[in-house]
This record gives sequence, structure tokens and C-alpha cells, in this order.
Amino acid sequence: MNSISLFTPRFLSAPEYLCSIYEPGDQVAVLVRNRIQHQTTQRILPAENIASAPFQAWLQEQNFSGADIFIGMNPVKEGSRNRTKEQIREIRHAYLDLDEEAGASLQAIRTSGDVPPPNLILDTSPGKHQVVWRVEGLDTNQAETLLRALATQYGGDPAATDISRLLRLPGFTNRKYNEAFVVRVQQETDEVYHIQDFHVQEGNPESPRHLEDSQQGGRRIPAGHRSQSEADWAYARRALARGDAPDEVIRRIADYRAEDKADPGYYARLTVTKAQRTFMSPGRDITPRQDFFHLSDRDH
Repeated sequence: MNSISLFTPRFLSAPEYLCSIYEPGDQVAVLVRNRIQHQTTQRILPAENIASAPFQAWLQEQNFSGADIFIGMNPVKEGSRNRTKEQIREIRHAYLDLDEEAGASLQAIRTSGDVPPPNLILDTSPGKHQVVWRVEGLDTNQAETLLRALATQYGGDPAATDISRLLRLPGFTNRKYNEAFVVRVQQETDEVYHIQDFHVQEGNPESPRHLEDSQQGGRRIPAGHRSQSEADWAYARRALARGDAPDEVIRRIADYRAEDKADPGYYARLTVTKAQRTFMSPGRDITPRQDFFHLSDRDH
């Protein structure tokens, strides 16, 4: 790990960021989302094309017109027209979307010893961050279990825990808030990590109960003061709010509670049904979004 101590942290432009996380020919999803005009455009292009001056100029034009700019964190297969999990070619990154108490979470990441030093820290809005680690050798289940474990341990957004996730592209203004904020990123190391470098575990309906056999000695993070049933209901609400299909949410909860429920399928369906009712209650401002494109609810 000597390269970590010898590496000089530096801020990256958008093209430099793209070159640091992708190979030139990697097929990458880029998404342009204009809330004002209610328009969302997704393109899948080689990383070198996205980093090119003409495409960056087009992105800047869209950003100036009110659009937010996002980039997929894992390459998709050649010829893909979307970035579903099935289309992800390779796991390249683990990441966290930090919102509430983001500064304290970032300090914990740096000092806990349970995770290696992040490769990249993005400042996405005042006091909010996205954290990225370069990884290799992880399959889909390992990657998503790790993402959820990281979110649980460090207070990350639980919606940003799938391998087809988009994060903000640095160098562009965050248009979610009234006050303009240009997203920036600092590269802190060029190390590449493996599953055994992370010592976190968590309980979550979306994931297996353990990261990896080698991770059995890691900490199990309690669900907090809520019962597991309350946690399942809260998870169902979050998943439905970000646009996940109800049947898929039911399957995840049933799989997770298979060991401690006599009829996990019935329990999961009842939980999701109750969660769905909250969206129909008078006065509620939470509505499922079908055009979510796997973006985080917070979008920083």
C-alpha cells in the first residue's frame, strides 16, 4: 500500500475523472435530467467519446439550460441500449452517497479502519459528498451486498446501492437547489481494492446476510431502535418511492426473512401492501416515480 502514501491528491476535471475510472473503449451510460423541462435523456457511449471536447461542450450546454448531469459507475455490455443490472459488464466501483451528517460519515470512513482509503471524494453540494472506491473481482451479489453494507454502516443513501447506479459528473453545476454549486472531485489514491479489503456487514432486505465467508469476523450493524418488521416496512417504502416494482420488493423481503418467517411470501406481500397504502393516504407528498432511471431520491 506504499502507493497510497506516495500519491498526491488532486482535483480532476470531468474528462480527467472519466479517464481515471474508465478505459477509453468502455461503454458508459450518461444521463441528462432537466427537472424544469421534465426531460430525461440517456446515452450509452464509449468513455473516450463522453470525455471528448464536443460531447463535454454539449453537456455544458445542457447543464447551463438547467439539466443535471450523471454518469454510470460501471460499464455496460457492448451494444446495450440501457443500463439494467443484466447489462452491466463488470463491477469497477463501490460507492456511497452521503447526505445527512455527511462530514461525520466521511470522517468515520477515513478513521474506522473498516474500509480502505477512498479513491475519489465528490463534493456534490454544500456539506454533501459521494465517495468512490475502485474495485475488481466482485460479482453482482458481492457488489450490491457491499454497497448496502457501506450505506448502513456510514449513513449513506440506501437508494444508491445497485450496480447500475448513476452518480454526479464533476465539473457541472448541481441544479437541484436554488443556489448553484459546481460539483468537484478529488482523487486521493489510485489503488484498486478487493472484497477482503472491506470489513463491513449489515442486515437489509435487499441483500444476503453476509458479504463473503472471509467477512464473517466483521461487525454486524444493528438495525437501530426499530424492530425488524418496522425496518422492512421502511425499506419497502423507500424502494417503492424510487420506482422499484412491487413484486421485486416483495421477493427481496421474502428472501431476506426466509429464515425467521413461517410464510415469508405472505409476510413480504403484506408489508409491501401496507407500504403502498402510505402513498395513497391524503396529505402525503411521497409518490412512486416510474421515470426515476435509478437515480437517488436525493440526487444531491
